[in-house]
Amino acid sequence: MLLAIGAVVVGLIILVWSADKFVDGAAATAGHLGMPPLLIGMVIIGFGTSAPELVVSALASSQGNPGLALGNAFGSNITNIALILGITAVLAPIAVSSQVLKREMPILLLFTLGVLIPIWDGNITSAESWMMLAFFASYLGWSIYQGMRGKDDTLSGEFEAELKEHALPLNKAIFWLVLGLVLLIISSRMLVWGAVDIATALGVSDLVIGLTVVAIGTSLPELASAIAAVRKNEHDLAIGNVIGSNLFNTLAVVGLAGVIHPISLEPLVVSRDWVAMFILTFLLAVFAFRVGRPNRLNRVHGVIFILCYVSYTIYLLKTGFAV
Repeated sequence: MLLAIGAVVVGLIILVWSADKFVDGAAATAGHLGMPPLLIGMVIIGFGTSAPELVVSALASSQGNPGLALGNAFGSNITNIALILGITAVLAPIAVSSQVLKREMPILLLFTLGVLIPIWDGNITSAESWMMLAFFASYLGWSIYQGMRGKDDTLSGEFEAELKEHALPLNKAIFWLVLGLVLLIISSRMLVWGAVDIATALGVSDLVIGLTVVAIGTSLPELASAIAAVRKNEHDLAIGNVIGSNLFNTLAVVGLAGVIHPISLEPLVVSRDWVAMFILTFLLAVFAFRVGRPNRLNRVHGVIFILCYVSYTIYLLKTGFAV
């Protein structure tokens, strides 16, 4: 068991580091190939922080551990809102633009509610998984279209300047892209093996390990991004990154895992984990929208989110060990 714990710890450290290098290399390579800065920000970096969840869940599903794959996706969504936005809001209140509330939050709520359909009967089939990937592709295409219409010109200009300031030579960009991807896969294999071994030793399902240890570990890039964005007074990036990551996890991560291997769910996934995920998503929308006042997540909201996460985790461990 000590070897498994070591594999999880080392795997998480390498996973987070390699994901960062992979995104840097991919963004720089795309820039050298002429990809517009807006698309680099939205597609590569915007969803790049979810690379750990995607790779871990894909490997877990391919190795016959779909519970770990689903737990990683749902657990990361719960962690992103309750723990990451909670901690970030406690450190510094987060201003939320009306555009995020009007355009992104309703979509996240809709897809969070919609994912109940494939999981309701306790099985996510290949057909349902392909449908989730199709919805994600449609959302991504719509987001790119909206961005190309010029709604994010200011952000694009700032991002373009930052890309030029931190530009990597093409050979270094390709090097970090390849090395980052290889280390992502290797560290994910270590993490999945360690997590499954720990779950077996403790007598809990791999779903519980995915919802806790693995979800927190793979969400570390989102935490770093959110804190850095707030410190730079780029609040829209902080909350936008979480919303984008949760959409990615709900549709792409679960969808890809289900395409690789149909997922059979534990009964508590719907009544415990999906309910927690939906309530937190709904609370995020309610807390951020303030009639007659600037939209923001304040420190009180942050404390409430953190308390929700602690309560959910305690209940999760209690029910997990009882199974």
